[in-house]
Formats: sequence, C-alpha cells, structure tokens
Amino acid sequence: MLSRITSARESGPLINMPEEVWAETGSGWVQLKPGGDSSFTGNDIEVSLKSNGNSLGVYIQSAKTALTGVRLKWKYEAKPAVKTLGDHWERTYGDAAWKTPNAATKNAWYVLLHDDRQTACFGVKTGCSAICWWTVNPGSLELTLDTHSGGVGVELGERKLHAADIITSESTSSENTFATARRFCKLMCEKQRLPKQPVYGINDWYYAYGNNSPKLIKEQTSLMAALVTDTNNRPFSVIDAGWAAYSPLLPGDCCWADDFSRPNDKFKDMHKMAGDIVGLGMRPGLWTRPLCAKYNDRPSVLAPPIKGRDEPKNPVLDPTIPENIERVKNNIAIYRQWGFEMVKHDFSTYDITGRWGFDMDTSITQPGWSFNDKSKTNAEIINHLYHSIREAAGDIYLIGCNTMSHLSAGIFELNRIGDDTSGKEWARTRKMGVNTLGFRMPQHNIFYAADGDCVGLTSQVPWEKNKQWVQLLAESSAPLFISAQPDALGAEQKAYIKECFAKAAKVQPIAEPLDWLDNPLPAKWKLNNREVDFDWS
Repeated sequence: MLSRITSARESGPLINMPEEVWAETGSGWVQLKPGGDSSFTGNDIEVSLKSNGNSLGVYIQSAKTALTGVRLKWKYEAKPAVKTLGDHWERTYGDAAWKTPNAATKNAWYVLLHDDRQTACFGVKTGCSAICWWTVNPGSLELTLDTHSGGVGVELGERKLHAADIITSESTSSENTFATARRFCKLMCEKQRLPKQPVYGINDWYYAYGNNSPKLIKEQTSLMAALVTDTNNRPFSVIDAGWAAYSPLLPGDCCWADDFSRPNDKFKDMHKMAGDIVGLGMRPGLWTRPLCAKYNDRPSVLAPPIKGRDEPKNPVLDPTIPENIERVKNNIAIYRQWGFEMVKHDFSTYDITGRWGFDMDTSITQPGWSFNDKSKTNAEIINHLYHSIREAAGDIYLIGCNTMSHLSAGIFELNRIGDDTSGKEWARTRKMGVNTLGFRMPQHNIFYAADGDCVGLTSQVPWEKNKQWVQLLAESSAPLFISAQPDALGAEQKAYIKECFAKAAKVQPIAEPLDWLDNPLPAKWKLNNREVDFDWS
C-alpha cells in the first residue's frame, strides 16, 4: 500500500516529494511552483522539504504574507474496500471508528488505512508547530498544515517555521492492525513522559458535580481508602471543580472561578486539605482551569470575544501575553506548595479556540480574530502553554483534559482521551468511555497514560453495567478512576472495587480491542492474555 508513495530506507519508508504544494492566504489557495532543491515557491512564500532521519521535515517561510495554511498532495489510490482510522484534535466524542474513506473527513494528526491484509500509516510527529490533518481522496492523499494564529494568518516575518515532520510506516507480516498502530504511535512520539507507576484512584465529579466540600472529600477518601491493599502504589484522590474562589459575577459556578490560586469559603485551607488526603492513605490531586481570567482583569490581557467565547462573565486570558503565562505557572506552583501530587488542567482548547473538537470540522476556530501576538501559530501558542505548565509542575503528575492530543504527548503523564462519561446515564459512559478507550489504546503508555474517564458509580446507573466498565479499566493497564456515591456502595460493590484497585495498582499487559475493525463499541477484549466478552447494551 505504500510502495507508490514512499521510498524504501533502512530506517523505514520515507514519503516521497508531493506532486503538488499549495499555500493559503487571505486571498485563498494558490499552487506553489516546484524548484530544483525540494522546495516550492510562490511570491514570498516558500515550502521546503528535507529528510530528517526517518521523517520528511516541512519548513515554511512567508516573510510578508500572512499565511493560514499549507497543503501537500500526493497521487495515491487507496485499495477497494479499504477502511481508515484517524485521530481527533483533542478528546474523542464517541465517534471514533474504522470508516470508509471520505474526502470530507479530516483525520487529525494521522491516518491508518487497512485493507484486511495490510495497514499503511501516515502521520506527523508529536509536538509539531502546525495543526495537521490528512484527507484520503479518490486518487490522492493530502496533508494540510494549519498555520492560523487565532483566526488569521500567522505573520512569520523572517522566521522559518519547522511546521511538522511527516512519518510513515506499514504493517509487518507478524503484526495485526492494533500492533501496527501502537508501533506507529511510538514512531510519532519519540520522547515519552509516563507515570512511574500505574495511576488509579477516585474523583468526586460524577456524584458531586461541583457541589463538593472538604467534608465530602474526606468522607469519600476515607471510605475508598479502606478498599486499598497495595501500599507501594497508593491511589489518588482528585478534588474536581468546586474548590476555587468564585467569581462575584458567577457565584457558585464550579467550572468558572475568579481566582484559581486560592480556595473558596468552603475549602479555606488547601494545604490542610492535601495533608488530610495523605493522612487518609491516598495521594492528593486537584482540578484547575488555567486560562480563566478574573472578573476585573484589564481588557488588555484578555483574549478577544468570539463566537463560542463571548460571554462577558467568562473572560479568558490571552496565552500569548507573557504575564498571563506567568500567572498560569504561578498557580501550578502554588498547587505544588500546597502538597498536591497531581494536577488535572481542563478547558484550554475550548478557551483558546472557542470550540470543542467536534465543532472543528470546517475550521479550528472562528475566522477573523487574533491574539496579541500574531507571529506564532496556534500550535506554537498551545505548545508554549503546555510546556509552561510542565515547567511549573516539576515532578508532579499532570492530566491534560480538553488538550490537543498530539501536542500533549510526551508533555503530560496522563491525558483524558474522551468526552465526559456519566454518573447519570449509562448510554453516555458507553458512548464516550468504551468508544474512546477502544480507539485510543494504541496511544496508551506511548503518548501518555490514556485516561478513559471515571466510573460514575451511582444509584442512577445499573451496577451490572458499571461493573463491566470498572473491569475493563482495571484490567486494561489504563488509569482507573472511580467517582462513587456512598449510598451506591454496598458489600458487593466494595468487594469488587477492592479487587479492581489491587489489579489497577500493578503493571499489566496493554488491553487490546479484538473487534475494533468492525465494532465502534468493542465488546471483545484481550485482557491479561485472555479473551473477555462484554455486553455494552
């Protein structure tokens, strides 16, 4: 499947020079002319390509013209009956699956093509400086590198942008598709940062939904700590939204705080709260929203209001302004000082773009607006935010939630890979949890530890359904977090959680969805070297 589009090399196949290269400016798309040195030019725009070991580097210059994107096109005819699998920008939304090729589908970051005998892989390495997607068209394969800054073209000036490194691979005779996908993820993510031990524990969100308190956290931690048997790898107790100082414009709004450097009147002393969790036998974790601005911040530090981000009561910090990055870093440093050992940071993709991943089908963000600094691409702006959070966090664990997956890889130890599960609706957990775990397990313990989200163990969700979700997480080697309503914990539930905590605390084989080629809700899994059937109905 690769022979017509790649050249054989000792380090693996390298994709050939594209037949066409296009650039997008405010005037639309224009085709660039090929030069004799692996470059393509038009006006002041130049796209050059060069071999970087096992990848093809894409470099972009545009001294005067604001550039919104570059597109590379190769002649390529996918075999009949081929199926494709792409990634998502940030989280999945219950719609990941092997699908028939569709020219309208943007396969974020990478695309796999499988024809029942062979799997071909096309992607870009993690940490790239453009937001990239692949499209499989009749007769061609295209890679688009989005270079917007906010909703306008990036102004590179004299700078040469190393936009991305393209990498390809194909299955070997000894691999199934899942094994090929995992190996390809390792090729895309060369520098890994993973937890030192498997991560598991509890989170209050899916029964408290922001109505938490120190009393609730301590009672829940004490109750669940009694079910822990592995004292060499203690679980985390993550305090979710609801602890920070409320905005006077939104009193009681758990997901929008005025100041994430100080607690609200319910919590008062977060250093004591972290210490109480440790004393009860768990490791303290904390949720935050890094780009929340204060209600009275001066307008000059705020990102401009755009559709999806235009509620005046919810001002957002402009991440291209250095003092805002310092505020974010200061907050993370404060959590370390309080004694928290893991921080879950949320909402940054939405707060930057004004869109959720499922709304990015036409464009990543609303057109026509800009940050304070227009010289960096959105990917570079996001990368800088992530690296700043990482720097401030030091050796504590980070969970990215609503973060760009390919830009999170190798930076955060964990990543929330799907949209919210539920403590109210089993159908939502099945859709968001089972689907995302099935199709992002190839990334697990390569990009990051893949967090499929919590078990919302409440009286509103049938235990016979949740029990299966607990089992899959506990035996998958992925993080297991349980959000348990005390009234829903009977003797049977406690005994099973105790058993599953013991499993989740230890290193296990990576779970493999055996029917993922045909089933968007994989029901047949290989867990600990045995086949397990689930009923997700």
